[in-house]
Amino acid sequence: MIIVVTGANGQLGQAVQAVLHTHQIVAWDLAQVDVTSLDAVRKGIESVRPQLVINTAAYTDVDGAESHPTEAYRVNALGPRNLALVTGDAGIPLLHVSTDYVFDGTATRPYHEFDRPNPISVYGASKLAGEEAIRALNPRHFIVRTAWLYHVHGQNFPNTIVNLANRQPLRIVSDQYGSPTYAPHLAEAIAKLIDTTAYGTFHLAGSGGGTSWFEFATSLFHALEMTVTIQPVSTCDFPRPAPRPRYAVLTSIQDPHIELPPWKEGVQAFARAVRARQ
Repeated sequence: MIIVVTGANGQLGQAVQAVLHTHQIVAWDLAQVDVTSLDAVRKGIESVRPQLVINTAAYTDVDGAESHPTEAYRVNALGPRNLALVTGDAGIPLLHVSTDYVFDGTATRPYHEFDRPNPISVYGASKLAGEEAIRALNPRHFIVRTAWLYHVHGQNFPNTIVNLANRQPLRIVSDQYGSPTYAPHLAEAIAKLIDTTAYGTFHLAGSGGGTSWFEFATSLFHALEMTVTIQPVSTCDFPRPAPRPRYAVLTSIQDPHIELPPWKEGVQAFARAVRARQ
């Protein structure tokens, strides 16, 4: 199968390509095709004629989106709209990756696919706008919401705190809860999903009931066998430009039910990958 992967140089784009290596992958990043240009997307799709498009391209600077909302909407809403319009016209399935930040975080149980979104940040609102455009323009879509994504490649929470480990004690927020997701585990789940025709919205994130950023960091340093002093702090002690959902643990009630490994297994896999690179 010919598969276009957008955002190919990002952490999930790389993981998806690794898992789907038996297919013919056409890797698009900004240098190849600017998804915010409808003309560029149309020409690219017509040239490649893929059987599937996987969109991992995103504006992921949550705080930056507050001061650069137009750019966030261009990448997170206009880009998916262009992809959905072209693939929809051509009858090509589109898989798009979204986020837990479409929810407001006021729930007292994990969010499932049929809970009503209510984003509280520009980033979350722009991602929701991308979802809505896809649903309107291409019925053959998979919208995959994930959370707290990380890999040995790229900018993410584990890589950041490992690089800051010499600045002890580290102050880590302990009252925000989510579902840490190891990118290769998500890529494997995506590979299972695209073998179906079960179009719709899916929550694919690390299982195990969720955790806080503080517990995530503690587990990470333990897996890496690093002795690091971590100080738990509250969200109000660590002000950021963009509000975060306090509780955005994801779960799935979709059919087919595709469950990722527990988030702690993702941490162990990350640690093994880090050691393998040393």
